[in-house]
Amino acid sequence: MWLFYAPVALWLLMLAIRHRGISTITASNPGIPDGGLVGESKFQILSTLPAEWTIPSAIVEPSALSARRDRVVEIMQRKRWTFPIVLKPDVGQRGTGVRLARALEDVDTYCAGESGAIVVQPYHPGPFEAGIFYYRFPGDARGKIFSITDKQFPVIVGDGRSTIEELIWTHRRYRLQADTFLRRHHCVRARVLQRGETFQLAIAGNHAQGTLFCDGWHLWTPALERRVDEIARAYPGFFIGRFDVRYANVAALRAGEDLAIVELNGAAAESTDIYDPSRSLARAYRQLFRQWSLVFAIGAANRRAGAPVTDMRRLVRLLHTFATSTPAFALSD
Repeated sequence: MWLFYAPVALWLLMLAIRHRGISTITASNPGIPDGGLVGESKFQILSTLPAEWTIPSAIVEPSALSARRDRVVEIMQRKRWTFPIVLKPDVGQRGTGVRLARALEDVDTYCAGESGAIVVQPYHPGPFEAGIFYYRFPGDARGKIFSITDKQFPVIVGDGRSTIEELIWTHRRYRLQADTFLRRHHCVRARVLQRGETFQLAIAGNHAQGTLFCDGWHLWTPALERRVDEIARAYPGFFIGRFDVRYANVAALRAGEDLAIVELNGAAAESTDIYDPSRSLARAYRQLFRQWSLVFAIGAANRRAGAPVTDMRRLVRLLHTFATSTPAFALSD
């Protein structure tokens, strides 16, 4: 990772010099603490977005295990949610700690391991997910979609002879993340799938958890861009970031009618289409350089308009906490 991001770090240094310091990026989204660079609350952000376009969510604050369990039960009864439900840290990065709870025993296990605040959501079956990177310059009437990532969940297909572990190891891509998949599915690794039977290896839409990221620009339409812009402008002080959305129908998504927001990530969000294996490394760097140029330019414009920036002491402290913190559940479902 340090090798891949070294050129990006040099680009960030140049942009910081040009725009009066690295803290300029924290003014890119005045409506999100520290611009959404690190440590922002997922629940707070989701609560600010239009409810009709987000997956419902609730927060379970730190407390005794029994109290947290009772809180989850109360939420499910009041909102009429049924299992399975999704549990994840309110503050987290790169898809870590996302678990699918199918029963109260799973809730107990998760609450016992996660000491911080937990976001609870009903499970959206999809089956599709996309990452839509959006930006709008302050003063502009309309924003634009910068990129779309088509997330393809890893699935193996049985042949009637091979175990799940064997199918993973013989797959040209999945074998590269075999350790992740086998730790996740250790209880069924010896199971033999029937011929044609499918088995999904991941439900978390993150490449570090095994999901394949591809360029999804074929999903772009003027209608989708108008819808995303409408949603983004409804969030006061939001100008740039990535919407992670679930959807059931490709045509409906392209029409701007079928999208359920899982999360919204701010200044530190990536244009994740860079991980498309069919694209070149040079293209990935061009995309990242352009993305960070937008973040700095928007932050500088907001700063000139009076938006506050995070002071360097707090910024260093936030980044240090992020770099040194160990998530309770690094492996997601």
